[in-house]
Amino acid sequence: MQHLEFFELTLFIGFSFILVMITYSLAFLLSFSQIFNIGQSFDKFSPYECGFNPFDDSRNQFDISFYLIGILFIIFDLEVSFLFPWVLSLNHIHIFGFLPMLIFLIILTIGFIYEWFNGVLDFS
Repeated sequence: MQHLEFFELTLFIGFSFILVMITYSLAFLLSFSQIFNIGQSFDKFSPYECGFNPFDDSRNQFDISFYLIGILFIIFDLEVSFLFPWVLSLNHIHIFGFLPMLIFLIILTIGFIYEWFNGVLDFS
């Protein structure tokens, strides 16, 4: 009976490993076959960041607004990660958990309005 205690966990881990290996192998085989098709270059499948040419000079000036929008997205996306556990535990924490989260949301809203009025979200 002792060896059957973790059977479900072992089965789950084994199935997950097999599924990951199948997915990884299929992705590798499909991308490998697309790279060597006639009429397509290797540069088409090379990695790049933010749409910039990876073979260009690294001292060229670029627009920082792409990175700024990314940072703002991460900041305001973390707000959602704090809201999910708060919503699920709202029945148990009552007013003592509601008021701190309300203050947190007000501070984030003030920050968003400040960024909006300063023109951070404008690409012109």
